[in-house]
Amino acid sequence: MGKKKVTIKDVAKHSGVSIATVSLILNGNEAKFHPDTVKKVVKARDELGYQPDYIARQMITKKTKTIGVLVPDITNPFFNTLMQGIEDCLYQQNFVTILCNADFDHQKETDYLLELTQRGVDGFIIASSAVSTKTLQNSLKKQGKPFIVLDQKKAEGYSDAVLTDDYHGGYLAGEHLLGLGHQEIALVYPQQTPQNVQNRIDGFLAACKKGEHSEKQLHWFPAEFSKKGGYEIVPDLLSSPTTAIFALNDELAFGVYRGLAEHDKVIPEDYSIIGYDNIDMCEYMKPKLTTIAQPILELGKATARLLLDRIQSPDKSWEELLLPVELVQRSSTQSLNRSSNQ
Repeated sequence: MGKKKVTIKDVAKHSGVSIATVSLILNGNEAKFHPDTVKKVVKARDELGYQPDYIARQMITKKTKTIGVLVPDITNPFFNTLMQGIEDCLYQQNFVTILCNADFDHQKETDYLLELTQRGVDGFIIASSAVSTKTLQNSLKKQGKPFIVLDQKKAEGYSDAVLTDDYHGGYLAGEHLLGLGHQEIALVYPQQTPQNVQNRIDGFLAACKKGEHSEKQLHWFPAEFSKKGGYEIVPDLLSSPTTAIFALNDELAFGVYRGLAEHDKVIPEDYSIIGYDNIDMCEYMKPKLTTIAQPILELGKATARLLLDRIQSPDKSWEELLLPVELVQRSSTQSLNRSSNQ
């Protein structure tokens, strides 16, 4: 026979206090009791090897200490770093994350939200653009579940949000390529453009307008939002007069790298390329990728902090944080004049 499970009743008997006192102390209410009482309960718990029954604990506290995190594409290293930031913060507060990869599938996202709600998670972090405002309102808002949207979409006044300054990021990319003398510029972007990526495009167009650059010299290449998408668009890029490429995330840029190499094209001599995100692999590409850096780790941490604040204070005013971005110039872009003279 297996060893009998130690119960809260056993801890109470061993420590010489009531079951109610043990329950309160082990559920985070130590401040209500004398330190000696707390020490007796903790000592009894440790000596007996008591482990709480989380289902019973949830029924009492109405809390699971879990957070549901919904991302669109876990294969993208951006979301790996984002999750690291989220988990770093939540771990410090003894919360556990349940990660769901929606794979850009609206139905999958809706199903995950329902399932996580039924499992009683304490809050949601939604990093996916396909979740509609209506779904958020119906699935979460009506049930009073705290949630936070980040990066992919604006909160529109119905939740907290953490965003990065994508408009400025796009502007910096445009300013950089135009400053290098490039006129024929390609934009490689996702076919279903999320709001944050559209903001990058809008910022890029603003830089072109300020530089009095003709939009007729911009070449548009919608692609699957992945390395594969960047790779497959290369034949179309090669048939255009493009000299510089703005890939709307680093993954797209990596695919373009491979495609150009297979056609014996050299970066940046034949094509200057700038990406977006500044994931770790940018430093390991050859040449190293010039990109717009988002503070990905801090984005995750700030999101988790804001959600925990909301769980603690459900009625506080909505907050929307905007984190800065910066241009990280490496070796994948160069002056068009320099390229032409070689």
